[in-house]
Amino acid sequence: MVDLDGTLIRSDLLVESFFSEIGGAPRSVLALARVVPGGKAAIKHHLGGADLDVGRLPYEVEVLGRIAEAKSSGRRVYLASSSNAALVERVARHLGLFDGWFASDIHRNLSGAAKAERLVAAFGEGGFDYLGHDGDDLPVWARASRAVAVRPAPATRRRLLALAPDATFLSESGTGWAQRARIWARLLRVHQYAKNTLVFVPAFMAHRFDGPAFLAALLAFVAFSLCASSVYLVNDLIDLEADRAHPTKRHRALADGRVPLRAAMGAVPLLLAAALGVSLAVSTAFAGVILGYFALTLAYSLVLKRKMLIDVVTLAGLYTVRVVGGAVAVGAVVSDWLLAFALFMFMSLALIKRYTELTARLDRGLPSPANRDYELSDLPIVAALAAASGYNAVVVLALYLSSDAVTQLYSRPKLLWCVGPVILYWISRALLLAHRRMMHDDPIVFALRDRVSLIAAATVGALVLAAI
Repeated sequence: MVDLDGTLIRSDLLVESFFSEIGGAPRSVLALARVVPGGKAAIKHHLGGADLDVGRLPYEVEVLGRIAEAKSSGRRVYLASSSNAALVERVARHLGLFDGWFASDIHRNLSGAAKAERLVAAFGEGGFDYLGHDGDDLPVWARASRAVAVRPAPATRRRLLALAPDATFLSESGTGWAQRARIWARLLRVHQYAKNTLVFVPAFMAHRFDGPAFLAALLAFVAFSLCASSVYLVNDLIDLEADRAHPTKRHRALADGRVPLRAAMGAVPLLLAAALGVSLAVSTAFAGVILGYFALTLAYSLVLKRKMLIDVVTLAGLYTVRVVGGAVAVGAVVSDWLLAFALFMFMSLALIKRYTELTARLDRGLPSPANRDYELSDLPIVAALAAASGYNAVVVLALYLSSDAVTQLYSRPKLLWCVGPVILYWISRALLLAHRRMMHDDPIVFALRDRVSLIAAATVGALVLAAI
């Protein structure tokens, strides 16, 4: 007897089917709410029709090896899962390894004691070996001839050993705490936190270099980083199917099963609560900005990223919100010039990001993305729009430098005209590198790692400081 969730696969079909459902149609959560009173079996039955690609699930290699050994020795092997029958049957048929399967239906949730009773009724007390994973499997292990556990939690392991001292444990090589920390760091997109340095821009532009302003901006940076990580987790949970079909994103920790889905779900409210706690330490107004940022990013993950051009406008808006948040945190006034420049600049970067994604699919002979409302034939238009947005940002900068506001803030404003050519160069170079397939998936990450980009940023900073 082989359990499915957490045993045969490093995933959880209930969680996957839930996020697949709401990711495709967020309003479906209302239909799901109507079946909740029917219990877990009814919920699983409702989600059993989720369009999951069972061929891309993260299967546990060692468990597949055990199944192959049992089959080669002439033993019968069955799949016994608490997941809904529709999904279990699809997995069983895909693998073609099982002599039969047991699963939940609309009337009964085949978990724990219910699963144990069902298997004993079919094979007799102690008439089967059982491969399981978590505490729900303890009643089954208690009535099996032999207990085999796959990556059990420490508490489950202790309870199983008390129940069956000769239990076998599989896939326990695991990872050390340092490697787990690195996995979680990548999952939380710690490397993306650099984007949140935008909160320091308003203080810099307002020439607020005092300690309280820096501390407020630093707390704003931490709050945005924690909030962004919470939504990155939601986004990865929703995009499991698409990520597994992607040439590079399939290696993400949730997509390949290195981090349990339920652990990621539990981290979301913790991160959001921490973000709100830090933001309240700044001000209630800034906490409102964080809540608005979370709502917009959540809307992007659930709906807006699947809408042509609305997705890139939203991304540009999310970057601009960071600038607004920085201004609210330090009590600075955000000029219309800065907002206009930021919106055009980030619109350009968002379009370059889409352009890079489309070229990657084109070069690999893949079809147009199913989770984005773009066609491969849109590439020339996307590139043109990216160039137009980037150059418009420089036009806004030029108009600002021609205004009276500049002379009030800078003693040597003419030096700022040198900033325009630097930005023109950087935008043009980024577009050319994207066209040559030399751009990172994320232009912001590219800018933070690219030596020329760092030199350009340092040059702009030096010019601004010299002009003060």
